Amino acid sequence: MNEKIVRQIFMRFQKAMPHPTTELVYHNDFELLIAVILSAQATDKGVNKATVALFKAAPTPKKMLALGESGLKEYIKTIGLYSSKAKNIIATCKLLIEQFHSRVPDNREALQSLPGVGRKTANVILNTCFGEPVIAVDTHIFRVSNRTGLAKGKTPLAVETKLMKVIPDEFKKNAHHWLVLHGRYTCIARSPKCPTCIIRDLCEYKHKTLDKT
Repeated sequence: MNEKIVRQIFMRFQKAMPHPTTELVYHNDFELLIAVILSAQATDKGVNKATVALFKAAPTPKKMLALGESGLKEYIKTIGLYSSKAKNIIATCKLLIEQFHSRVPDNREALQSLPGVGRKTANVILNTCFGEPVIAVDTHIFRVSNRTGLAKGKTPLAVETKLMKVIPDEFKKNAHHWLVLHGRYTCIARSPKCPTCIIRDLCEYKHKTLDKT
């Protein structure tokens, strides 16, 4: 895909959604960190349902640590893999208190030192909380990037690396959210909504769904 087409794609995303953001509900950096950890292999809607009560009870590392694993599990038991996530979150809270003055760190190395935080989660925090022009390649972005021809790759890191090379700098800050939302609502896994897609004519996907007659 050439540079002009890539620019057109992101110009259209920008026009359609000037101020994209995450659909996770949070009120501070710590809450977003916890929500992103919980969102692994879970939907944002499912996470938001669980965190309404959780964040009222424990909006800080100290208060969440005080819940303990068993207490935290009661709030997040509707979320997949909740036992391992509870263990990681409690360990993360302890580290945030002991090593980072209860603040979410603003660099990748420190973020990835936290239990349950990998490259994808770190990128979400760096982008959404600190405005870093990075892209967290989840299943949606991986699918959209490969399907459209924007950035083909066999691994999330390969796709991320290509996206960072091809996306013009002016669009990088919001690219993560545009691609996630496009994959979540338009370029869905089964039967993508090609007839209503705003970049349909720029997409290289060979099996586009047809207009309904």
